[in-house]
Amino acid sequence: MPSATLLLFIPACFALNMAPGPNNLLSVSNATRYGFRAACAGGLGRLLAFAGMIALASVGLAVVLHTSEWLFGLIKLAGAAYLLYLAVQLWRAPVADGTAGDVAATAPAVSVWALARQEFWVAAGNPKAILIFTAFLPQFVNPALPATPQFVVLGTLFLLLEVVAIALYALMGLHMRRWLAQARGQRLFNRGCAVLLTGAAAGLLASRRAA
Repeated sequence: MPSATLLLFIPACFALNMAPGPNNLLSVSNATRYGFRAACAGGLGRLLAFAGMIALASVGLAVVLHTSEWLFGLIKLAGAAYLLYLAVQLWRAPVADGTAGDVAATAPAVSVWALARQEFWVAAGNPKAILIFTAFLPQFVNPALPATPQFVVLGTLFLLLEVVAIALYALMGLHMRRWLAQARGQRLFNRGCAVLLTGAAAGLLASRRAA
């Protein structure tokens, strides 16, 4: 793949990776509640979902979402329902009773598998994500060359940059813990995240499939 193409792709892709969204919000919230390592490990679920979407886009199966209104709507409803479920869980999440202390130490124990599953379903429940891959990645594919190897390179770069985004958002959450030592601060943060997830669910419900 020409280096000029990669020089265009990498910054554009990283901007897409770093855009605020439900999964990046989860990285912040999970790092605040469970720690940096747990949030990063949970991000593996998101990477798995995105890898599947990139594979679908590379073989052209994403066209189904473009043409099938009922399938797009079904995935959209499932994704919005799951975001609302997470919002309720965050709104009702227990907080520390004391004053200063490690927020992660006071959060209920959770497995990395549970966090990864959470990230996976949030990513997989957003049909707009696969449409982004369908619209974004092909812009950097040279039609004169075999498409599959180019999708492999671009998809791998996307996932590597997504790892960086996961770590940066988790680091953001980690540094926020010092301001969340008080129970009141934890409650406000959890409920603020719940409101943002509810907004993301509303945005997903209002979205339309690409023409």
